Amino acid sequence: MILINVRFDVKPEFADTWPDITREFTEATRAEPGNLWFDWYRSTESPTSYFLCEAFRDGDAPVEHVNSSHFAEFTGSAARYLQRTPRIINTTAEGEEWGLMGEITVD
Repeated sequence: MILINVRFDVKPEFADTWPDITREFTEATRAEPGNLWFDWYRSTESPTSYFLCEAFRDGDAPVEHVNSSHFAEFTGSAARYLQRTPRIINTTAEGEEWGLMGEITVD
């Protein structure tokens, strides 16, 4: 799978409404056949920072996502809400789901 993490530093005046601002983009991406997950997390240390954890099946799924109309619409409008250019980590990982953490076992 292709695993992507993106840090979005949102302008303070949009921090509380960021989930609403990104809702259509999020829902459209989650509906893509090659999407495995697409989840937003807000930092507990910096309330203007959001982290996007997303994963796509190998193959054409990442290209189809980047070429989608909802991706173009989001990337064309997102900058006005942000303090700086988003930071990204993009890598390939084995499998298509979360693995179990070996250091903690819950019965």
